[in-house]
Amino acid sequence: MSTSSQLLSRRSFGRLAAGAVGAGVLSACSARGGSPSAGAPLRIMAINHVWSQAIRRRTKEFEELIGRRVSMTLLTADQLASSYNVKLNASGTDVDVMMVRALQEQLVFAHNGWLTDLTDRVEGDKEFAWADFQKAPRQASVTAGKVLSVPVVTERPVLYYRKDLVGDLGGPPRTLDALMAAAQELTRRDKGFYGFVGRGQRSGAVSQWSSFLYSHGGDFVVAGKSGIGTPEALAAYEYYGRLLARTGPPGATNMSLEGAMPIFAQGKAAFYIDADAIYSSFLDPKVSTVRESVGFAPFPAGPAGARPHNIPSWSLGINTFSRLRDDAWQFIKWAAGPEMSAALQSDGIPGARASVWSDPKALAVFPPDLADAMRLNAERGLGYDRPRVLQVGRARDIVGRPLVAGILGEAVPPVARDADAEFADFLVRDNRHKES
Repeated sequence: MSTSSQLLSRRSFGRLAAGAVGAGVLSACSARGGSPSAGAPLRIMAINHVWSQAIRRRTKEFEELIGRRVSMTLLTADQLASSYNVKLNASGTDVDVMMVRALQEQLVFAHNGWLTDLTDRVEGDKEFAWADFQKAPRQASVTAGKVLSVPVVTERPVLYYRKDLVGDLGGPPRTLDALMAAAQELTRRDKGFYGFVGRGQRSGAVSQWSSFLYSHGGDFVVAGKSGIGTPEALAAYEYYGRLLARTGPPGATNMSLEGAMPIFAQGKAAFYIDADAIYSSFLDPKVSTVRESVGFAPFPAGPAGARPHNIPSWSLGINTFSRLRDDAWQFIKWAAGPEMSAALQSDGIPGARASVWSDPKALAVFPPDLADAMRLNAERGLGYDRPRVLQVGRARDIVGRPLVAGILGEAVPPVARDADAEFADFLVRDNRHKES
């Protein structure tokens, strides 16, 4: 999932407005003045994603239910970021429902007062059943004690592996130590085959590394202070660095999702850990040579057990400036309700409702071992895969420095000490911004 789009503060308005208008992202006119008319559409802005596409195909059903036309715009992540900055900085009323990333921009939106508090609505609506949402994604939807978004798409890390290669190893590795041993045994660099492939890019690798960090007993922030200099974090840095340095492909420090995924898909690696949302890529004969041999397993246990992330990758919120907030809530109730969640998950789109995850019919579309892995990872998962700060991009850049050092075979402790000091200073400044 893209994490490059950083949604900025009010100070960014002047610079972003011209670019967004030039790109055609800014609406030609905003509805200003007067009360919402019966003919005004409910405007929804969303990422161009399989979830959004599926919902858009069903909007006629909602229009008939509510008696109002729906206008749904699907954009790239960069377009969505620019559009939100322009519209919300200008207190624009021409967007009602917003598809947002709770872990990437919700803190900024909350700080700027751009998201409607949904607490009373979600907790006071028995039919909506807020408690039915998985605990980790539900907690990630809360900022400063207020529910600001409702999760609709979730993801976890899964261990992709070659079933034809692990028979003599006793099956897929259940621990990180076993993963290291198996990856080293299967690596054949002289033949262009690697034991493990994964993200190694400084900022882009942080989200996947988070599960290694948690499973070593560490965290990004501990008791309000930097946690990346702790012994647990150091062990996680060194483990991941060794894994890619010893068993990964060359150039791993430049690898994002787009670089790592094809290596496994083309049969050049034995193991790969990344988002479960991309599983279908390995079953597609157009891009994959491993569709008959790919297996799926839960995230392996580390010294602190198996503690993967289970995050809301995309959520729905309501623009605080919207004049159709009641109708916007009705849309969220419909789109994230039990029936729609079950229907979409039955089509292979992982949602956030616990009841759906326990429904065999809703899981039947997934390969059985993947469904089991996803369910276990969800039960064990933490609701975040990056530091929960205002300036997420800057934080990831700092946290990722020791990762790169480990992959390059450099001594990790001194780099981790420097990064820890830098991150500690960053957290002080970031907290000041939150309070301002």
